[in-house]
Amino acid sequence: MTTVVASAPILPQLEGANLLNLMIVDDERAIREACREVAQSLGFNTCVADSAEHSYRMLDAQGVDVVLLDLKLPGAGGLEALHQIRERRADAVVIVVTGYGTVQSAVQAMKNGAYDYVTKPFSMDELKLLLQRVSGHLKLKTENRLLREKIKSKQGFGSIVGRAPEMEKLYRIIAKAAHSNHPVLILGESGTGKEIVARSIHYSGPFHDKPFIPVDCGSLVPTLIESELFGYVKGAFTGAVQSREGLLAIAEGGTVFLDEVGELSVDLQAKLLRSIQEKEIRPVGSTKRVPINVRILAATNRDLEQAVAQGTFRRDLYFRLNVLSLRIPALRERRQDIPLLAAHFLERLSRASAQERSLSDDAMKALLAYDWPGNVRELENCLERACAFTSGPMIQACDLPAPFTVCKARCQREETARPRLSLSPTWRSRPSSIRSGNLTATNCWRQSCWGLVKQHSTAS
Repeated sequence: MTTVVASAPILPQLEGANLLNLMIVDDERAIREACREVAQSLGFNTCVADSAEHSYRMLDAQGVDVVLLDLKLPGAGGLEALHQIRERRADAVVIVVTGYGTVQSAVQAMKNGAYDYVTKPFSMDELKLLLQRVSGHLKLKTENRLLREKIKSKQGFGSIVGRAPEMEKLYRIIAKAAHSNHPVLILGESGTGKEIVARSIHYSGPFHDKPFIPVDCGSLVPTLIESELFGYVKGAFTGAVQSREGLLAIAEGGTVFLDEVGELSVDLQAKLLRSIQEKEIRPVGSTKRVPINVRILAATNRDLEQAVAQGTFRRDLYFRLNVLSLRIPALRERRQDIPLLAAHFLERLSRASAQERSLSDDAMKALLAYDWPGNVRELENCLERACAFTSGPMIQACDLPAPFTVCKARCQREETARPRLSLSPTWRSRPSSIRSGNLTATNCWRQSCWGLVKQHSTAS
């Protein structure tokens, strides 16, 4: 007769029960009931079976997450029962129960897919700890599965939204660049989201917990950019009442993002090049050099190859920054992403205003027909403005700014009011062999069509 060692009183059912389904397969009633009490106190839904065949029928009829299986069952052997259970529920966690003299069978069972084993006689505390560990394992497994599904169903990469083929190619480059420490040059028109791409590269990599520092090279005067990047010592210039570290030193182990790097002066380009090559900087007014450990990401909307040819950008710095490069497509090159982007921005605006917003079909057609010289930033601004001016939850075409209304009207004219050129019945009835003076029938046809075109143009 197998016994279960008594232990401390069973605790009441815990709050926040995990609602996992546990099946106890044992031919001894006392064992089944004792294990049921422990499992229920931990929040498991339990069912019991007194034989292998009984457990098979239950597995076919209901979902089971965990199986507590006795290897010494009447009829089928324990290892065969394990095989049948794994066949029916491959994702179920199986814990085998074995006697003191049959530990070798339990080891074989684990090789065949069992999660763990417990040896009789076992205490209730021992079983409780094992079930708690199984519960944590299953919760972690579920969270990982949900995370994988969330990543798979995402509409982009990180904070970037888009499913166009051009964007899928961009995501692959970002994923590769994220796990490198080489400089990256990000190219794209204004408003395409170069800083968002830079942040995605930084926060997707191994140094995501280090600083990410953006620097707008186009908005600061050269002297101010120099002191911001390299720092300065006390008394270096008027107003320098105390020393200050540069951003390249502050971002130790992290990333400095140089936005609009093409706007840097040639002198400052030379100093930046030396800092990247030598991995050290010299603060303004100092004679000492400071070592740095930082990754450089640079972005520009300029054609740097043309700037190199014109002498406004250093060729050596261009090659140093262009170790890895990627280009962000303009919004007009991926129009299929406009509905996704619009939904993304409207969801965010709806949360901010606590009012649901959506686009009418006419408004969406107007957005799709527009060329978006300002790219994604212009789309976001357009929708924000439309939400501010609309009087209801549905954004109509008339709520959009003037350029979009004009674009929609032009498309409608092209589709519904396009003039149809037709020859007069008199002309159509004339045989093609007729000649008038020295004009052939073909020349007369051309003159007639040109007259009709001018007539329709004047009318419109």
